[in-house]
Amino acid sequence: MWHALYLQPFVVAFVSAVLFGSVALWCAGLIKKQSARLGERHLHSGRVIRLGGLAIAGAFLLTILLDSHLFISHSLVGVLWGVVAILGFGLWDDWRELNWQTQLTFQLGLAGLLVWWGIRVEYVANPWGGLWLLQSGLSFWIGAVVAVCWIVILINVMNWIDGVDGLSGSVTLITSATIFFLALKTEVNQPPLAILAAGFAGAVLGFLVFNFSPARLLAGTAGSMLMGFVLAALSIFAGAKVATALLVLTIPVVDFLWVIGERWRAGKSIFVSDSRHLHHKLLARGWSHQKITLTYLFITTTLALVALNTRAAGKISVGITVAVVTISLLIWFSGEAKAKANS
Repeated sequence: MWHALYLQPFVVAFVSAVLFGSVALWCAGLIKKQSARLGERHLHSGRVIRLGGLAIAGAFLLTILLDSHLFISHSLVGVLWGVVAILGFGLWDDWRELNWQTQLTFQLGLAGLLVWWGIRVEYVANPWGGLWLLQSGLSFWIGAVVAVCWIVILINVMNWIDGVDGLSGSVTLITSATIFFLALKTEVNQPPLAILAAGFAGAVLGFLVFNFSPARLLAGTAGSMLMGFVLAALSIFAGAKVATALLVLTIPVVDFLWVIGERWRAGKSIFVSDSRHLHHKLLARGWSHQKITLTYLFITTTLALVALNTRAAGKISVGITVAVVTISLLIWFSGEAKAKANS
């Protein structure tokens, strides 16, 4: 039974992602040859290789639609349409490089529609016991706003860390696995959520076959936004276990908030990309893509184990500790960079 429920969607998604990724690389090769023949050496080649999102989305959707054990609920329909919307929008952005206003408008609209489909935070666990219900009156709207903010933040968190080969995919893989094991815990007990998490983990792992350094296939906007979107939706599905996902994603989220603060302090748009991210600073210190990704992978896995095996108070303590260490490193690296610039 366990094999049919959880291993099957994982394997189907993995194999599908590998097949879709192989097709994407084959298409990229054909267009490169055609462009070279026409004397357009760089035309399209960089854009076609950013089709990792197509491999992930295609594998995930196919796995869900083929799984006979999964009931397609109203909320899940919203997630599926969201995946399709992100895939289309992301591929458009990879092709046209849309401005940040268009991207943010799309993200807010998508998050709002997902809430309308029923994906919202209905309660928050009290660290000292009990629940804070967010199901009626003003609290209902607070839960809806929290859900929208969480979805938009995670979409951008995963998009912003997608600057090193294998990084966003590795972090997503561990977070999906965390949600999978969380769904199997007695107090959660959500087999459908476990199926979704297993399928998504398989799809991302299949993509990582091509994305781990040296990358042959990039996630692109479609892939990175898709990872954040699905993780946000699954964590809300998991009985509003947003805090658990947040602990696993502590470093990317802190890095995201740090970069926003630094850009704001510098008087620059918070949406204009630069080299303020932690992975950029590690690259500047001579770290390889593999070393950065493996370090994130180790820390994220450790945080996942903590998230699955400690109570709320312990999670908060560990999360604060990791956040403080991350901020300290960012301050240190930023100070070094300024000192070099002034010397």
